[in-house]
Amino acid sequence: MNAINRNEQNALARAVLEIDVNNHAGVMSHVVGLFSRRSYNVEGILCLPVGDGRQSRIWLLVNEDQRLAQMMKQAEKLEDVIAIRRHNADHAVFQDLESFFRP
Repeated sequence: MNAINRNEQNALARAVLEIDVNNHAGVMSHVVGLFSRRSYNVEGILCLPVGDGRQSRIWLLVNEDQRLAQMMKQAEKLEDVIAIRRHNADHAVFQDLESFFRP
């Protein structure tokens, strides 16, 4: 990535989406596929089972633009999505993970 693209990328506001879903094969693909089909870039993905394993929590780091509210509404309509919450980009889930990817 050249310096201009990196500067443009840093200038974009980001958000973290916390999505509770039913835990079964293909759920993450359905959720991320929704974003992909609408050319909405996902910068980071984290998914882990919660509780007794019947549910999972998906964390998505996304660029925040005028389409985000609509994307959240569409994600809420997916059959296996239980709840979706928006957090600021400084949410600890991705801030702490970045340390694992630094050279």
